[in-house]
Amino acid sequence: MKAKLFAAAILGATLALSACGESPEQPAAQQTTGIPGMKISNARMVLAPVPGNPAAIYFDLAYDGDQALALNRAEVKGAKSAMFHDYGEYDFKVQMMEMLPVPLKKGDKLEFKPGGKHLMAMDVSPDLKPGGTTEATVIVSGGARQTFPVEIRAAGDER
Repeated sequence: MKAKLFAAAILGATLALSACGESPEQPAAQQTTGIPGMKISNARMVLAPVPGNPAAIYFDLAYDGDQALALNRAEVKGAKSAMFHDYGEYDFKVQMMEMLPVPLKKGDKLEFKPGGKHLMAMDVSPDLKPGGTTEATVIVSGGARQTFPVEIRAAGDER
């Protein structure tokens, strides 16, 4: 019995000492910005006519990458949150609703436009003013991100 306890103590001490030894340095995980093959253009944010209401962001997305992806979520600099919306029918009425993830494959082109798919920016900072710019980031399944500049327009401006 004493021999088993002694062996266990030696094994525990050996493991504890080996844990203190230096291990090879691991490379830091890198955050990739930009999704290969994704191009976003014509991005504009249209502010709400009533301050404090959500703003809409419209843009064109072209994907020519080799890996299939799903457009999942978004962030907007200067907004507390953002979400993709689309229009659909519910209870025999067409209404705006949160968009499900959108699969993307090589050659796909999406238009985020008034009356269709769009990005809503919630709780927009009063610092975002017409004539200025901000940044939006789309995030795909797996976490890859594509950040792009967004022109800010007033509620009555061309969408």
